[in-house]
Amino acid sequence: MRAVQIAKPHAPHELVERPVPKPERREVRIKVEACGICHSDSYPVEGTFPGIKYPIVPGHEVAGRVDAVGADVTTWKVGQRVGVGWFGGNCGVCPSCRRGDFIHCRVGKVTGLHYDGGYAEYMVAPIEALAAIPDDLSAVDAGPLLCAGITTFNALRHSGARAGDLVAILGIGGLGHLGVQFARRMGFHTVAIARGQDKRALALELGAHRYIDSQAEDVAKELTAMGGAKLILATVTNAPAMTAVIEGLGIDGKLLVVGASPESIEVTPIQLLGARREIAGWPSGTAVDSEDTMR
Repeated sequence: MRAVQIAKPHAPHELVERPVPKPERREVRIKVEACGICHSDSYPVEGTFPGIKYPIVPGHEVAGRVDAVGADVTTWKVGQRVGVGWFGGNCGVCPSCRRGDFIHCRVGKVTGLHYDGGYAEYMVAPIEALAAIPDDLSAVDAGPLLCAGITTFNALRHSGARAGDLVAILGIGGLGHLGVQFARRMGFHTVAIARGQDKRALALELGAHRYIDSQAEDVAKELTAMGGAKLILATVTNAPAMTAVIEGLGIDGKLLVVGASPESIEVTPIQLLGARREIAGWPSGTAVDSEDTMR
């Protein structure tokens, strides 16, 4: 089969021929129909993520069909439509798994980092990582929902915001353009924030009630004038941009971070204390969360 692999850190992507993998116990083989491209697919190139075994095939926004099943697989059938996202499986026995917090499994796996992902014609995945794809959703549309989609959907639904609350989406890119759509359909008063005017039309078309150009307007002042945001979902990977919007949070407002950045968010205790503001993060979700996202 054809696959795109990274042989070692800082090596280029290379198209290679590999044997078709065989599923082992509690695994299935997937014939890949589509695979999205995510910013974190750069981790194996950069060599910055722990536990990568080279050579590695990236890709964790995978949609396809079950092609073969290993031993002790009883709930998945050949021909069934499935997807695999960032969540690549869990052990089931560590303290986090015993509490049902599978995303924080002590030895949890990431698709395309700890085992070969979807930049190939076939891949093998553990059954814990599989999400059923609805019949009315194409493979091309399903792929990005298994990472960018689940990240924004899951963060929003666990944020504590309620229908009618002012919710701002910071950054209208791969994550943010989905965040706007989910936020609008959850009943939030949705504000899209991005640099410049080039994304205004798209943001409004996707459902934003208001667009703020962070290059031309003071985002925090604009949000404050609207009553203050109950939630700002930060999808950007720019910490200074996150810092700049904190004052736009209303009473009990939350800055919820899903954009991965090595930079520091700067905030003073006074900014948090007076209005009971908080800053938190949200790490994607599990296979069943992916299924909820795609419904």
